[in-house]
Amino acid sequence: MKYMMFVCSDTEPETDESRVPDIEVWVGENDAAGRRVTGSVLAPPSAATTVRVRGGETMLTDGPFAETKEVIVGFDVLECADLDEAIAVAAAHPMAHRGRIELRPYADL
Repeated sequence: MKYMMFVCSDTEPETDESRVPDIEVWVGENDAAGRRVTGSVLAPPSAATTVRVRGGETMLTDGPFAETKEVIVGFDVLECADLDEAIAVAAAHPMAHRGRIELRPYADL
């Protein structure tokens, strides 16, 4: 089952850096196991462009849609057997300590 893993910042990160896993190890292990399909760090929210179409007119806004302190800083697409496996993969990611991870299964359309 495919999961989108949103990697987000947080206002209350882990204070003990010795418990934070190494990102290169996480990527290497999950790539080797075939669980990580793709992923990337994103440019900062200031580089975002929000696109809306209203009344047939395309409207652009510089910056993110939401005004929030927490932002999506990256993503990974995971291929896991089930939610339990996806949770284990997410919990081992460094940003589960420094930020937060949101897992969302792909919808069956």
